[in-house]
Amino acid sequence: MSAVEHRYEVTAHREIFSGRIFSVVSDDVTMPGGGTASRDYVTHVGAVAVVALDEAGQVVLIRQYRHPVGRHLWELPAGLMDVGGEDLDAAALRELAEEADLTAGTVDVLVDLHSSPGFTNEVVRVFLARDLADVPAAQRHERREEEADLQVVRVDLDEAVRMVLAGEITNASCVAGLLAAARARDTGFAELRRPQAPLPR
Repeated sequence: MSAVEHRYEVTAHREIFSGRIFSVVSDDVTMPGGGTASRDYVTHVGAVAVVALDEAGQVVLIRQYRHPVGRHLWELPAGLMDVGGEDLDAAALRELAEEADLTAGTVDVLVDLHSSPGFTNEVVRVFLARDLADVPAAQRHERREEEADLQVVRVDLDEAVRMVLAGEITNASCVAGLLAAARARDTGFAELRRPQAPLPR
């Protein structure tokens, strides 16, 4: 037996700010008890991230400065879904090459997440990349601006999970991706989805 859910309808929509990566909007939404309530939120283009797992059981982590929190964070190679018509697995491989100088022979979907649904519609798809190889030196991406001081390291997956549980890794897609990768490894990679699996709606 399933409960009847209220249908939340938008009665008014206003754009407060419009930018290249995200916009801020305000909606008036019907409430179950009657009347409407205002809901401000960020609309986002979405992002991809990659857990790159090598044959030794190590994952690639990136140390990157994030200005909103005012410090460096451990993260996965990641980037925006901002290239029109680009498949998400292709975007993930592009970010892996640009940020970690790596290619991958095998790519699967690990996990999808709504990064912070209380204030944004951002969806992040995290891929698992295996069968890694180096990008030839002459073809490597030149890192600029905030990417110029990226620190790229390889860490044993179990150590990375320990870092998550110890609060040393707090980036949401990195936390989700590492925990999902450990689960996938422990179940023989039997629960992975194909790269073109639909995003959650």
